[in-house]
Amino acid sequence: MKIKGLALAIALAAGANQAHATYQLNLSSALSSQDPIVQAMESAKQAIEERSDGELTIQVFPNSQLGSDEDVVEQIRSGANIAILIDAGRLSEYQPELGILSAPYLVEDHSDYAQITSSDLYLDWVEGLADGSGLRLLNYNWFQGSRQMLTQSPVESPEDLRGVRVRTINSPVWVKTIEAMGATPTPLPWSEVYSALQLGSIDGAEAQLTAAEGQNLHEVISHIALTGHIHLMTGIATSEQWYQSLPEELQVILDEELRKAGEEASQATADAQDAVRERMEAEGVTFSEVDIEVFRERVDGVYEELGYDEYRERLISGE
Repeated sequence: MKIKGLALAIALAAGANQAHATYQLNLSSALSSQDPIVQAMESAKQAIEERSDGELTIQVFPNSQLGSDEDVVEQIRSGANIAILIDAGRLSEYQPELGILSAPYLVEDHSDYAQITSSDLYLDWVEGLADGSGLRLLNYNWFQGSRQMLTQSPVESPEDLRGVRVRTINSPVWVKTIEAMGATPTPLPWSEVYSALQLGSIDGAEAQLTAAEGQNLHEVISHIALTGHIHLMTGIATSEQWYQSLPEELQVILDEELRKAGEEASQATADAQDAVRERMEAEGVTFSEVDIEVFRERVDGVYEELGYDEYRERLISGE
């Protein structure tokens, strides 16, 4: 009888486990574990698991541990239970209009993106992305910092970038922006930038200060020009197939906690800029101010060339 009772208890426990289904999401980022963005992801992990009573678990993978962003996106499109921190430039391959969110000098401050991402135009693009590519963009409120020009020689004007091979993201809006600024765009995975600078296969990179410090780029560059050409706002995209498999209450928890984490990470990133600059200057990096208006004029044609000019005013006005 004891054996039968034990067997029944095991069977009941197994049935309860099946009824209480669990879901896991692997969260990928190219950033280091010390970056404020990744630290906020870890906080979101705890909040999501607590609110869901363990039904939805999160595992955070920094430093491109799951592969390059391009490889991870393809896994997500195949239905994998993965989410990735990604910029709109990369998403423009699947929903071209989204690329404008990574366009140069689109906003004056990263907080201006709140109005853009609440507009009907943006929300229509999000649904188009999900329907057409299988990528569900959960939010777009993770500020990674303003992109600056990191080089071996001082840069004061676009002419100083002539012939300079600058690493950038491999998407049309990024490539055309760096080209318009005067440099030779050289797309590379972020994880390869340090060695490429060290070996001399590129002459510089454009990046936000927190990410540059996270990769120790201050060891292989000597100058940073404060061009601020893109306020890098990013979002988290996951598999539409996987997302729709979640019970509605888990969707709500995931959406709310990741949005909250994005807001916290953005503030932490903004607050960290001055301290990062001080540490880099202490390591011997020279920072220089530039005439922003000269660079702004140089890149203005990017909007027309990519067909973004018709959306620019509508987004800024929040249509």
